[in-house]
Amino acid sequence: MTSLETRAKSLLALHRPGDPVVLPTVWDAWSANVAVSAGFSGLTMGSHPVADSIGRPDGEGMSFDELLARVAQVTASVEVPVSVDIESGYGLEPLQLIDGLLGAGAVGLNIEDTVHSEGKRLREAQEHADLVRGLREAADATGVHVVVNARTDLFLRQDGEEADRVDRAVARLTLAAEAGADVLYPVGRHSDETLRRLTTELPRPVNAIGQPGTPAKSYFADLGVARISFGPFLQAALATEATRLLETWK
Repeated sequence: MTSLETRAKSLLALHRPGDPVVLPTVWDAWSANVAVSAGFSGLTMGSHPVADSIGRPDGEGMSFDELLARVAQVTASVEVPVSVDIESGYGLEPLQLIDGLLGAGAVGLNIEDTVHSEGKRLREAQEHADLVRGLREAADATGVHVVVNARTDLFLRQDGEEADRVDRAVARLTLAAEAGADVLYPVGRHSDETLRRLTTELPRPVNAIGQPGTPAKSYFADLGVARISFGPFLQAALATEATRLLETWK
């Protein structure tokens, strides 16, 4: 496990508020090697692009085993640390999730609070924190500090009143941090004011979502972000370019 432990520590050390790490969101060995060749020191695998790459819908339309097969292909082809979006956990126990990820060579995870297998309900704040705690404890028992990125979908779902949504997101993610999350992910596109509030009020490094092709790293740095990923947007941008290239051959 020494190599995994070293990669996990390296991934965690990359998270610096105001000097964000960019973790390109990849989906297979090819996209992973493209990102590493471009000079990036870590990667994340997004559920949406991975599911698309194997003909499954996002939202746990693929199984955990199908995801792990892709993860293993990626980690076998690159030397940088890899984090994996495990959606809402596929209905599995924390130990199963951690063992599966480490067995496939991953050293980080995203865990979201929308439960796809239960009508896409939103986990209660303490319920989500308890899941984070289970993942932290399961990881720590292996001796590998798997980097846990706790995500909330409050902004994407627009649950509840907008007036107190930031307050509720901060409270929810603070509980996750207290339970052992290393990084906090209030996923969505935010105003400058909202993002500044989140990076100021949350007790752990904050992950923001970026749009490939825009010179936005300095923008996120100025707002105190520690990690930038692309969600499905890198794959979508490449699809648009591929369509343009193929158009002339019709």
